[in-house]
Amino acid sequence: MSEPILFTVDEGLARLTLNRPASLNAFDADLAVAWRDVTAEAVGRDDVRAIVLDAAGRSFCAGGDVLAMAKTMGSGADITSLAHVINEGILNLTQSAIPVVAAAHGTTAGGGLGILMCSDYAVVGAHSKIGSLYANIGLTPDLSVSAQLARAIGERRALQLVLQDRLLTAAEAVEWGLVAEAVETPSTGSAAEDAQAEADAVRERAEQIARFWLAGAAGAYGHAKRLVRSQPSRTFTEQLSEEARSIGAAFDTPDAKARVAGFAAASRKSAR
Repeated sequence: MSEPILFTVDEGLARLTLNRPASLNAFDADLAVAWRDVTAEAVGRDDVRAIVLDAAGRSFCAGGDVLAMAKTMGSGADITSLAHVINEGILNLTQSAIPVVAAAHGTTAGGGLGILMCSDYAVVGAHSKIGSLYANIGLTPDLSVSAQLARAIGERRALQLVLQDRLLTAAEAVEWGLVAEAVETPSTGSAAEDAQAEADAVRERAEQIARFWLAGAAGAYGHAKRLVRSQPSRTFTEQLSEEARSIGAAFDTPDAKARVAGFAAASRKSAR
């Protein structure tokens, strides 16, 4: 049996790959536990400075595995317990000071939308679709969808998604601010080949973004992410204080000292 999540680390870049392609990477109990544990390892390692979140197969994540729910979940309490496990992984990523980019090819729906929003920068394919669809099976949003969606796109648009069975196109998702980029790939005439090419291109672009972070001040990017993500827990005054503390701490790092000195030297040279 293959692992429900594949996890690798290469030169500071951690890759987390949802690996239930036959089920469109929908979450069952095994994936939930693996998600919690792998995200904890990724954010807890000193050698990880950027994270790529992607998925095997033809779609990013279809949310919860409804078939598994019907077979193995005897009550709402079981569903609640499973959601809490997945939520631990969501908190691991969103509360960390490590930037996360998602490569979300194909369809993302239900709780998969919450997994997508664990990322700080999301890339999709030009033919990707994104939606809520919880009410289609009589369920309500979970996995941070109600917590993050309105912050990402505004309350009125969030309500449009959770109160309709609408799937956003990639262009709409970019326009709404739900994702950052949609990758275009040329058509080969074969639907299967086109889908694979688009998935590969989305993963490649996501890795380029992560490598950009790694080539620059990865620590500063990570703490910038942390400041934005954690802001709702503070008052305006508290946030200003945290910004002041954070920039002071950053200034004392060897990376910042070298970059500030380099910038100053270049400015002096150009002024001559």
